[in-house]
Amino acid sequence: MTRTASPRVLVPIDSSALSVGAERVAQAITREADRRGLSIDLVRNGSRGLFWLEPLVEVETPAGRIAYGPVLPPDVPDLFDAGFLSGRPHRLGHGLSDHIPYLAGQERLTFARMGLTDPLSLNDYRANGGFAGLDRAMSMSGEELIREVTDAGLRGRGGAAFPTGVKWATVRQAEGRRKYVVCNADEGDSGTFSDRMLMEGDPYCLIEGMTIAALAVGATAGYIYTRSEYPHACRTLAVAIDRAREAGYLGADVLGSGRAFDLEVRMGAGAYICGEETSLLESLEGKPGLVRFKPPLPAVAGLFGQPTVINNVISLATVPIILARGAAFYRDYGVGRSHGTLPFQLAGNIRHGGLVEKAFGLTLAALLYDYGGGSANGRPIRAVQVGGPLGAYVPESQFEVPLDYETYSRMGAMIGHGGIVAFDDTVDMARMARYAMEFCALESCGKCTPCRIGSRRGVEVIDRIIADQERAANLALLESLCDTLEYGSLCALGGMAPYPVRSALRHFPQDFGVETPVLF
Repeated sequence: MTRTASPRVLVPIDSSALSVGAERVAQAITREADRRGLSIDLVRNGSRGLFWLEPLVEVETPAGRIAYGPVLPPDVPDLFDAGFLSGRPHRLGHGLSDHIPYLAGQERLTFARMGLTDPLSLNDYRANGGFAGLDRAMSMSGEELIREVTDAGLRGRGGAAFPTGVKWATVRQAEGRRKYVVCNADEGDSGTFSDRMLMEGDPYCLIEGMTIAALAVGATAGYIYTRSEYPHACRTLAVAIDRAREAGYLGADVLGSGRAFDLEVRMGAGAYICGEETSLLESLEGKPGLVRFKPPLPAVAGLFGQPTVINNVISLATVPIILARGAAFYRDYGVGRSHGTLPFQLAGNIRHGGLVEKAFGLTLAALLYDYGGGSANGRPIRAVQVGGPLGAYVPESQFEVPLDYETYSRMGAMIGHGGIVAFDDTVDMARMARYAMEFCALESCGKCTPCRIGSRRGVEVIDRIIADQERAANLALLESLCDTLEYGSLCALGGMAPYPVRSALRHFPQDFGVETPVLF
């Protein structure tokens, strides 16, 4: 007698899904199945990144996964009545998950497994291409690994877009008693969540990427520095590291190679400044999170004074697919010198918020309207802040500009971590410029005068401009202050604070009581 397998039902354990009731939905599905005497296999997967549909419930069928959402606990009995365990139609149904336009139009490379697996299942990870990159890396020298990453054109996905291969080569060549790989998972930019999603939904991908980096540079220890606001990610990573160690992917003898590499998770206290690499190192060493003077660079004298690779989550998590598929495969995505893909994150006043991984070269218009569906309230989108709280405000006239590092740099903006925060036509851009200065003042580590004092004076100057107090004189003072911040600050916190201020003055002068654009 053949036993029929229990239907596989997937409910995300991602913290965004949990915040809108995914845990209660999972419990309701279990209770309803028990009440009806039905056997199901309930799997807690990562989110697919379609946050407007969370909690998103999927059911595996011979035709593929069928999606239902957003599902609330009261909807569960009706789903069972409709036969959702067999993928039958329902008012909350969206058909095959992979055919939902939001997903079907993406180019998921780094996020290829997101939502497909049980995040903590090594078997699931391997069955979906996991560790293929590490397997290949084990047969390569450090120089060959660095060349592969360099040839792929991978650049840092945390903001500065520095070539990853150059950083790794510097660490490999540096002299030191011990070398480290540090993952900057201090994801503090407004409107960003790709790091958290990956750590919660595909943690072995990050572990694999860090292990490959260690093999490339000769590191024996690594740290993942993440935020206190990410407790789910910390717990998931800790379990994943333990399981990877037990399976031989970490430890004193990685996959029997005779090479050692091990990992720890460290939780910061939530200071935005600790997203800056040298401040992060200070915090890892148990010191206050203050920015270090450079040189020396962390690649030469980083953690505990030793050569250290510091990359963010997406940079390191992209390495496995480069090794698995080859440099040319990854390099052929994107445009110009912006190779590969970036997981863009849609937030703010947007109808379909979520994660969209696409090759560089698409436009804000495509992200905002083809994927995002326009504003959540139906009003026109007036401005979009790209790249976090210190990113420039992009007006509608520039929504068709291709998203790539060089193009955005030329127009006085940055792509950064890929955060996209939309604002409708009711936004007061003078107030938003003021907020950028206030944010810098609140989050400054206080080590350098331009950032510590200049940002506070910036708030006062913008307040006087808004109040029409000697507006021309204060605009000139603001120009001088922005120059001081940009060129005199020790790190990018103060150095980038002028970006949102200048862009607001340039594109939305009327909000400051000025008739023509202010260019400085």
